[in-house]
Amino acid sequence: MHIRDLQMACMKKIVTQKISLFFVAVFLFASFISSAQNDLKGWHLSDLKQDSFYGISLTKAYNFLVGRKAKTVIVAVIDSGIDTTHEDLKNVLWTNTKEIPGNGIDDDGNGYVDDVHGWNFLGNKNGANLKKDVDEKSRLYYRYKCKFDGKEINTDSLNDTEKWIYSEWKKAASQMNVSGDEQMELALLDITRKAFKKHEQVIRQEMNKDVFTNDDVEKFQPSTTKGKQAKLGYITCLKMFGANQTDETNADIINELNEYIDGKKQSIQEKTTQPEDYRKEIINDNYLDFNDRYYGNADIMGPSPLHGTHVSGIIAAQRDNNIGINGIADHVQIMMIRAIPEGDEYDKDIALAIRYAVDNGAKVINMSFGKSFSPEKGWVDEAVKYAESKDVLLVHASGNESHDVDTVDNFPNCDLKEYHSKASNFINVGSSGDPHIGDGKMVADFSNYGKQSVDIFAPGVKIYSTLPGGNQYGFEQGTSMSAPIVTGVAALIRSYFPGLSARQVKYIIENSAMHISDSTIAITEPGTNVHVAMSDLCATAGFINAYNAIQMAAGMKPELTQEKKQTEKALKPALKN
Repeated sequence: MHIRDLQMACMKKIVTQKISLFFVAVFLFASFISSAQNDLKGWHLSDLKQDSFYGISLTKAYNFLVGRKAKTVIVAVIDSGIDTTHEDLKNVLWTNTKEIPGNGIDDDGNGYVDDVHGWNFLGNKNGANLKKDVDEKSRLYYRYKCKFDGKEINTDSLNDTEKWIYSEWKKAASQMNVSGDEQMELALLDITRKAFKKHEQVIRQEMNKDVFTNDDVEKFQPSTTKGKQAKLGYITCLKMFGANQTDETNADIINELNEYIDGKKQSIQEKTTQPEDYRKEIINDNYLDFNDRYYGNADIMGPSPLHGTHVSGIIAAQRDNNIGINGIADHVQIMMIRAIPEGDEYDKDIALAIRYAVDNGAKVINMSFGKSFSPEKGWVDEAVKYAESKDVLLVHASGNESHDVDTVDNFPNCDLKEYHSKASNFINVGSSGDPHIGDGKMVADFSNYGKQSVDIFAPGVKIYSTLPGGNQYGFEQGTSMSAPIVTGVAALIRSYFPGLSARQVKYIIENSAMHISDSTIAITEPGTNVHVAMSDLCATAGFINAYNAIQMAAGMKPELTQEKKQTEKALKPALKN
């Protein structure tokens, strides 16, 4: 599933709590505090001493690198798609030089036809694309319902893979009842949407404009009492939704509301009615056969490239073109692998996407997605292990549910069950904020956390980057934006210090983390106002800092990889002679 921006995270937080009618009244008529976002463009790159923002000190890092040579690094982004025509991205796309574009032939013999800039595992050979799918919980429950429902299962007779699937199915089955709270929450959402649309209609009439931005509403001075009430109700709803982006339009907000509420309705319906098999209708692979892997098409833009475009810009938007924004890493090629639909991703697609990235030269893979169920976790774990064996670093977004992922499942993760080990090439990232932004919390209120399961925090609140559709730019929020910041720093290290291994880069990022004294800024547990130590929220108790990381990388010697050790061992007899 996409790690949504803060607008959706705030909405989820509202609907996952018990909401009283009194709260709804406050919701509709509370006061609004505006946010001057134009001042926040690129804050995540800033330095605390120079700019007064808790960014990653990127300029200082580049000043330190002056005079050093860099090597181009391929970064794979497993996501929803990318706008290949964007002015800030088109020149940093990875190109498969072994493939002749558009000739309909698999020139490099890797099984994927015309994979010039990456691959799309959510399509078919006729060019159709899977845009939306259901959550993994529903897919899993109905797939194995006939096998497990109402039957006595002797787990001793199951192998390890079957035991895992059965345990995941039982967990899914336990969540398939529609609760009264869910029905009440949906009803309240519908009430809220109707109120918002009513305010929006009045404002349209008073302003004599069909489309307007949040900034337009804030500056608008109604001449009637009805207009003043509508403005108050409208901007109050914006604040409660977290929809305080100044350039976002009324049409955008209503579309997002409709999408979210329709998704809630679908989720409730799926608990009583088996959903359509959208994958079979479009992709039509044999999903449970991992060897059936050569499906999809070369359309890496797809029907919904917003998320992947924004993520890619954070990592590598062209730095030397004097337009748009600056990505973090300056010697990067972005390989887009489309594997994330609107809804939960499939384990098979993720496993194949990781393998595709590794086999085609990626040294860092960004994974801004996650879900609560993973029936084919073994496939993904094998791919993670494969990436580890090939010295490829994986960077994963921890999620936006305010969950402690030490105790709540979140996949993929570094726990390689079948190998009884932890992946040494896996970084899990939470979201940080800044006292000057939003609610002023250093740890984003929406972010997942975990003393053992989250490695480091990186900026994820109001991050400005590339958007699809005509060289656009805008703010998005979530751990989906935090992961590519870490990916960008990792790519910067691997570019300027190519001798360092993925394991060393992970060590550097984590051990160069910026630490903040609890007495300087109060840290609160996400989803609460409870003060905690940063060490309770992640393994490093810190925040990523590019300058610190680059300094540490400069002083570190390359480690001997297993391949180099074997080579040296083979050369020893010859050296003696």
